[in-house]
Amino acid sequence: MNAQQVEDLTSFMEAVVRRNPGEPEFHQAVHEVAMDIIPYLADKPLYRDMMVLERMTEPDRIISFRVVWQDDHGGVQVNRGYRVQQNNAIGPYKGGLRFHPTVTQSVLKFLAFEQVFKNSLTGLPLGGGKGGSDFDPKGKSDLEVMRFCQAFMTELSKHVGPDTDVPAGDTGVGAREVGYLFGQYKRLVNRFEGVLTGKALEFGGSRIRAEATGYGVVYMMQDMLAHHHESIDGRTCVVSGSGNVATYCAEKLIQLGGKVVTLSDSSGYIHDPEGLTLEKLQWVMELKNKRRGRIEEYAREYGVEYHAGEHPWGVPCDLAFPCATQNEIDGAEARTLIENGCRAVAEGANMPTTPDAIKVLRASPGLLHAPSKAANAGGVAVSGLEMSQNSLRMQWSREEVDKHLREIIASIHAQCVEFGTASDGHVDYFKGANIAGFNKVASAMLAYGVM
Repeated sequence: MNAQQVEDLTSFMEAVVRRNPGEPEFHQAVHEVAMDIIPYLADKPLYRDMMVLERMTEPDRIISFRVVWQDDHGGVQVNRGYRVQQNNAIGPYKGGLRFHPTVTQSVLKFLAFEQVFKNSLTGLPLGGGKGGSDFDPKGKSDLEVMRFCQAFMTELSKHVGPDTDVPAGDTGVGAREVGYLFGQYKRLVNRFEGVLTGKALEFGGSRIRAEATGYGVVYMMQDMLAHHHESIDGRTCVVSGSGNVATYCAEKLIQLGGKVVTLSDSSGYIHDPEGLTLEKLQWVMELKNKRRGRIEEYAREYGVEYHAGEHPWGVPCDLAFPCATQNEIDGAEARTLIENGCRAVAEGANMPTTPDAIKVLRASPGLLHAPSKAANAGGVAVSGLEMSQNSLRMQWSREEVDKHLREIIASIHAQCVEFGTASDGHVDYFKGANIAGFNKVASAMLAYGVM
């Protein structure tokens, strides 16, 4: 950026912070986009005059509501629910519901803002939104989770619909929660319609929805490497997390010949130098999904090292896949990845790299780095495909859904290359994803006039 563009970026971010005080996650997400879009708009006065980027950073609406439910002892519990409907310029709002104690308006605004660009990149007619609650499903009985979900949907049902806003699952919202939410919606509106995605196959879900985000991250890595005449086969891979995204990312890597040597959770990480096998991975899936255990148990089961309270980014690797949570790679850890010879990073979690880490990774010309809005779009892509199946009153086969997912990720990669390739041939995937995602939404907003 030249001096004027730096000044414009600074002025823009100061205005964002003034309008949205105390929301650091949202500020970070906006800055990640603005640092590429503001220089891009330098020769586009119409976009600037129409304040398109400023309008994108302002949600269409934020719905906040009280959720009151009873625990198993008859005690009354109170939580707060949210839905951030960020932008529906290209289609109904689409984005997950997150149930976790860390949920705040700032977190949901950052997720909703990023969702706008992610959904745009898929090529599907979907706007961006996000929602959730500070409710924690962990340690709750099935009946407590059911009562909470029913109370939550009683209010949310007033603001969603198949052509208005279609939520999905996210952290803390799996098949159990989606089932309870959908059942309550159906009871309230007396209609069976595709208002939620991530449903069970028995009532309108799509095949490979659970696998989609993890598979999509690997497909993005596969395309990045193929563009540079390389492959995943034989590469050492470091994966963080041990939920659906991480485990299905690991599964696809193993199928493609990658050697996955780490998994983690909030307590620490395991390092298996020999590499996980599909059998070991199945053990992890049962540990996390059925017993809700900790990854430390893997170390005891298979006799490998467990590193308490640490991230896996110090383990030498060729390919890195942050699939746990936001801001899990800081500047020092990014430098360690580069020093250890890491070739590429594909983000499976939402915004897993801090601003310092992004600077370090983007400044390394030998490293490929796919941002989450491009790399983890597989989940929403298959959610969009679930919506199509619901509208058609049919279910596609696993092979059909996977074929569509593969094509969508390939298209996202092509867009990143188109808008992110420098004169020396290096592809800045951050820049490419931001500009490609912005263009489609911005064009639709301009077509509607001032609103």
